[in-house]
Amino acid sequence: MTTRLKPHNVKQSDLTAEWHVIDARDKTLGRLSSEIATLLQGKHKPTYTPHLASGDFVVVVNADKFRVTGNKLANKMYYRHSGYHGGLTEQTLGDVLAKSPTMALKKAIKGMLPKNTLGKHMLSRLKLYVGEEHPHEAQINADEGVKIGKGANIARARAKAKAKTGKAPSAAEAPAAAPAAEAEPETTGAAEAPAAAEAPVAAEAGDDLSALTVAQLKELAGERGVELAAKARKADIIEALESAKTD
Repeated sequence: MTTRLKPHNVKQSDLTAEWHVIDARDKTLGRLSSEIATLLQGKHKPTYTPHLASGDFVVVVNADKFRVTGNKLANKMYYRHSGYHGGLTEQTLGDVLAKSPTMALKKAIKGMLPKNTLGKHMLSRLKLYVGEEHPHEAQINADEGVKIGKGANIARARAKAKAKTGKAPSAAEAPAAAPAAEAEPETTGAAEAPAAAEAPVAAEAGDDLSALTVAQLKELAGERGVELAAKARKADIIEALESAKTD
């Protein structure tokens, strides 16, 4: 008597969403949209399941600098109807880009996703930004080296615990933090006291300010007595800390 092997059923708990950054500069609108739609649906993964949200997050920078072939800026039309008689509105691609630079790319990607609730969830994972800066550096750095599977949740939990406490969550990681602690006493004079106080925040990234989150940078600025604007960005905080350090 032979027995059939049942295929493995992928569950939502087995899926882990990663983060991708795509530069849309000088890329064709159609090919770029299909590439992003594939990542949002998760068709690039062996764990792709049509009825589950198995896709990833996609951050698109320079979302208004894609290119189109031919004379599509003037010939490609977008239609919208208000529902009333004579309520049809027509716009060319050039008009759409002038009014909302990211709308054309979002509409192209939306047309390649499922037309249901799952498609809306996939589209919510799309982040479009004009320019090269985006506020998702913390998520992207946290997902470096993380693979798909149940172990990804454990690795992410350990990374969050280490970011909050400034210490390794297990005793096995303690020897790795020792060289960083030995390198700090090189400073002399009055600068030794602030360096000891800043150790829990700076030792985590090896004095690399770009690897810290915005909350950690603000905490470090408060310890150093650096004044920041109410809506200061990450780049502004790093510049203020470096200028204060040189002074």
